[in-house]
Amino acid sequence: MRFPTQLIHNQSTIDPTTGAASPPIYHASTFHQTPGTAQPYTYSRSKNPTRSLLENTLADLEGGTQAFAFGSGMAAISAVFSLFATGDHILVAQNLYGGTHQLLTDLMNRIGLNVTYVDMTDLQHVAQKIQANTRALYLETPSNPTLTITDMRAMVTLAHAYKLWTIADNTFMSPYLQKPLSLGVDIVIHSATKFLAGHSDVLAGTVIVKSGDLAKRLDQIQVIYGGILGPEDSWLTLRGLKTLAVRLDRSQDNAQRLAHFLTQHDAVQKVHYPGLPGHPGHGLHHRQAEGPGAVLSFELLHPHTIGDFIKRLRYALYAVSLGGVETIVSHPATMSHQALSSSEQRAMGVTPGLLRVSVGIESAEDLIEDFGQALNFSVTKAETTTR
Repeated sequence: MRFPTQLIHNQSTIDPTTGAASPPIYHASTFHQTPGTAQPYTYSRSKNPTRSLLENTLADLEGGTQAFAFGSGMAAISAVFSLFATGDHILVAQNLYGGTHQLLTDLMNRIGLNVTYVDMTDLQHVAQKIQANTRALYLETPSNPTLTITDMRAMVTLAHAYKLWTIADNTFMSPYLQKPLSLGVDIVIHSATKFLAGHSDVLAGTVIVKSGDLAKRLDQIQVIYGGILGPEDSWLTLRGLKTLAVRLDRSQDNAQRLAHFLTQHDAVQKVHYPGLPGHPGHGLHHRQAEGPGAVLSFELLHPHTIGDFIKRLRYALYAVSLGGVETIVSHPATMSHQALSSSEQRAMGVTPGLLRVSVGIESAEDLIEDFGQALNFSVTKAETTTR
């Protein structure tokens, strides 16, 4: 069965009890029990039928043995970092989501988790940073927001040599375009808020693993911490998954066309998108993924005109998040990565003029025209202010 078909024909397709084409939402917090008899559902913090259906579906789609659904992407990431003990050390990609960086810097260090940020594009550099207490490599590819590409196969080989876990944030790609577990990665994370749910109406996170031992540990963390995904949002995510392929096909095509347009505009200094042949990770990305995705970033030649550029856009939300059907533009320096110092931002490539674009399913022609007129205004504004 091919992936687009699998999105429709899976465990959630037909309710086994009623034959309904949409699964029920089990709002129950507790379940009647028979004394002395084991049963799958007792209390929804431990397990809920709607959430279980989502988790089983995601495990199948990602090629894992078990998935865990949490109340947000950050809750999922936090659960993964809870696998480690005081004194453990992990190597983390220096280019990554600002929320992950903030979690490690402001909270995980309090429990004694040691972190070293490394350039994951340099295998030798990563190997040199491994210590006796190193336990894992944390990857994000493509990275947020500069779309840096990491060679997952190479990192898995390195990790195996030192008996480390590999963890990959697969939010930008989704299992439709990239399957890290098939490349040997141990743990995959998604902010399901983004492409998996796909309509900017859900907060959700998920973790998928292949190892039974990891599944057992994460199951305990999920139940004890209790940061689970509710049945309503589980159902909405299941519904969103059905259109993942058609949404990403359209968004990815639009992103490719918009990225090409941006490379030719005088107001744009640089475009970061693995679908462009000039991207340094272009070849590698296409060897480990099925497409370049729907997220790009670009740097304005005149950063001081960002406010005017944003105000001129008609067909884009200026907001945090990504992966919705609508095009979303964000300014990482003051949004997703605002908690980082200016030096930390620079180390990640987050410049004052950088804008991240999650391209939606609108008409590509309308998007190009819209970005074009806003960029033209940016040029005019820059020329006016320099006279």
